[in-house]
Amino acid sequence: MKEISGYLDITPGDFKEVYLLAFRHARERLLRRVTAREIMTREVVRVQVDTPLQEAAELLAQRAISGAPVVDDEGRVVGVISEKDFLRGLAPGSSSFMGVVADCLEEGNCQALALRERKVADLMSSPAITVIEETPVLEIARVFKEKDINRAPVLDSQGRLAGIVSRGDLLGLTACPAGGAP
Repeated sequence: MKEISGYLDITPGDFKEVYLLAFRHARERLLRRVTAREIMTREVVRVQVDTPLQEAAELLAQRAISGAPVVDDEGRVVGVISEKDFLRGLAPGSSSFMGVVADCLEEGNCQALALRERKVADLMSSPAITVIEETPVLEIARVFKEKDINRAPVLDSQGRLAGIVSRGDLLGLTACPAGGAP
C-alpha cells in the first residue's frame, strides 16, 4: 500500500474484495494471453495406429501417463488413446476403473486378454480433439471442460504434432503457491 500516494479509506473487508476482483481480472488476462505454445510439453509420447494395445498400455504405464496422441505414417494426429479408451474396451458399460473391477468380479467377465490381439486403432478416440500453438489457455480450458478430455495434442502451422497440453499443465499455470492468493 506504500506505493499508493495518498490515503485509502476502506475496511479490511473492502480491501479483500478489491484484491480478489483485481486478482481474478489479472488471472483472466493472463489466461487470455498465454498460449498452448508456452505451456505445452514438446517431447510427446505418441503411438502409431497399428501399435498393439499391449505395447501401448506398457508405454503409457512406463511413462506414467494416462494417454497419448495416435499418429499415422505421415505423423498426422488421427486420434488419442487413453485410460478411458482401455476401460471402455474392458467393460463397455463401465465409465470408471472401479466399474471395470466390479464387472470383472461380479461376472468374471474380464476382457483384458481379448485386447491383447487388438491394435490402437481399434480403441482410440477419433478424431482427436486438437488445438493449435496459438490457442489461448482460457480456450483450452473451455474445450477440456466442454469435451470432458484430459489432454489435447497441439498442432503446428502445418498440422503436425508440436506438443501436448494436459490438465496438469493448465493447473500448473493457474495454481497458487501455498499461502498465496486464491
